[in-house]
Amino acid sequence: MNELPRLNLPPITLRAKRDKQGRTLIFDAVRRQWVVLTPEEWVRRHVAEYMIRHCGFPLQSLAEEYPVAINGTAQRADIVAMGSDGRPLVLVECKEAATAIDHAVFTQAVRYNAVIGCRHIVMTNGRETHCWSVVDGEYRPQNAFPRFE
Repeated sequence: MNELPRLNLPPITLRAKRDKQGRTLIFDAVRRQWVVLTPEEWVRRHVAEYMIRHCGFPLQSLAEEYPVAINGTAQRADIVAMGSDGRPLVLVECKEAATAIDHAVFTQAVRYNAVIGCRHIVMTNGRETHCWSVVDGEYRPQNAFPRFE
């Protein structure tokens, strides 16, 4: 990868190495494995660190590439954070910095959440972040990233 974009999230430190194909791999502490550093992964790593360091989520409460079955098709939510009761609390949909956070991203997150049942959804490209909460069955915009509860 060449230059990675600056994000509107605090800087993070990554463990990185190159594989035999010359790709940059980074260590993902949530999945406990080396993953290819893509533009979307760059955002996901920043968001996961933000959730742990600034929102109080324990590392063990985060699940990445969370399986979601929609109409018999396997999909994956980028990050699902479990609450203190062990149930899904926050669904996060990450996009690369160049991708707009638009109605299509909102629809994708809501579609995933219809299966998962989180109280909060977050959509971000690392530069722009939108947070929503489910209140009385309706999605309502929020001004802040959800915190661990």
